[in-house]
Amino acid sequence: MRVMVVGSGGREHALAARLRASPQVSDLICAPGNGGTARIARNLPVNVEDVNAIVQLARTELVDFVVVGPEAPLVAGVVDALTEAGIPAFGPKRAGAQLEGSKAYSKEFMRRHGVPTAEFAVFEELAAARSFVEQSGRAWVVKADGLAAGKGVIVAEDVAETLDALERMLGQREFGQAGARVVLEQRLRGQEVSYHIVLDGQRYLPLAAAQDHKRLGDGDRGPNTGGMGAYSPPPVVTPEVEQRILSQVVEPTVKGLISDGLDFRGTLFIGLMIEDGQPRVLEYNTRFGDPETEVLMARWGGDILPLLLGAASGDLSQVTPRWDAAVALCVVLAAPGYPGNIRKGLPITGLDVAAGIPGVMVAHAGTQLQDGVVQTSGGRVLCVTATGDQIDEVADRAYQAVAALHFDGMQYRRDIGHHARRAPC
Repeated sequence: MRVMVVGSGGREHALAARLRASPQVSDLICAPGNGGTARIARNLPVNVEDVNAIVQLARTELVDFVVVGPEAPLVAGVVDALTEAGIPAFGPKRAGAQLEGSKAYSKEFMRRHGVPTAEFAVFEELAAARSFVEQSGRAWVVKADGLAAGKGVIVAEDVAETLDALERMLGQREFGQAGARVVLEQRLRGQEVSYHIVLDGQRYLPLAAAQDHKRLGDGDRGPNTGGMGAYSPPPVVTPEVEQRILSQVVEPTVKGLISDGLDFRGTLFIGLMIEDGQPRVLEYNTRFGDPETEVLMARWGGDILPLLLGAASGDLSQVTPRWDAAVALCVVLAAPGYPGNIRKGLPITGLDVAAGIPGVMVAHAGTQLQDGVVQTSGGRVLCVTATGDQIDEVADRAYQAVAALHFDGMQYRRDIGHHARRAPC
């Protein structure tokens, strides 16, 4: 089978590595891929937001199955277009992808279907939003309605910060059209958890829980990022808590998708806040999370292709998730300046040494090959993932690999998995 993975990040590298190991995959294409996927697949250039170009590439390469990684092509309707062209694809169609494409739409979906979430309000006019915040007298989380590469969320600490965030989004249009409408959301307390389910339109399979680290600095300080690391499983998701997630969040969400006629086939990432054992939904993403995918794929046992094909074909009845690794943890290495203005083109050393450590995989996120040298090309550059039997052992192994890697200005957190670990590395 000829398989094409659309995307260029660590998520796509992790998925491609699993697909490369499938005995059913005879040819693997990454479009456009990165410096890491070039070692395991054929990288072919494509603009991931150009739906027609993706379909044309799949046709030209006689691709049998497409796995769509990022959210932008999903929201743009790439699965609709591939389906019309007779090419099976993993991921929801445009209608289902709106659960991520519009935060206002997703919050209304939650309210309509009784999914527990935070109090919220939606605004397009700066004056009305300012008046609402001033009358409330408290801080709010300010979210750009549209796609903002994981950076369109400002967690304000007080009224002044909330008003400043509104000015940046609605006044200055810092996030462009994505911030032309904003969602003001009550700030929830507790621990954030990433929970993935894979759906085939009617059935769903829950995957292992994970915990992402959004803040740039140790101790969950600094600006929000696309994710500085993750681990699985988080201890806050006890069997009792997971049962509540399934009964109170997943079941009404899946029933809502079916009743709304969305025929959702792909991954639904549910961002949760757990407080006193009770889950509430922060957001939906309609694809695998990043860097959560790196830890989930590291723990996954066996062939990943049946899961992806089963969802796309509408039949997951023969698939059972298997987790071979008890624990996985990944550390993201970010470029200097991230999450703001970054430096690119920095040579990376130590890749072979790090990857040679048993139980370690180095997923490339923002890299490129230039004259045979792997260089930085994005904000999040590498994701160093280790597996093992317990969290401290795994964290030690991951940070051992991190120590072998270098590029100028490399920044990373030293406390990934801190809710579960005894001490930072």
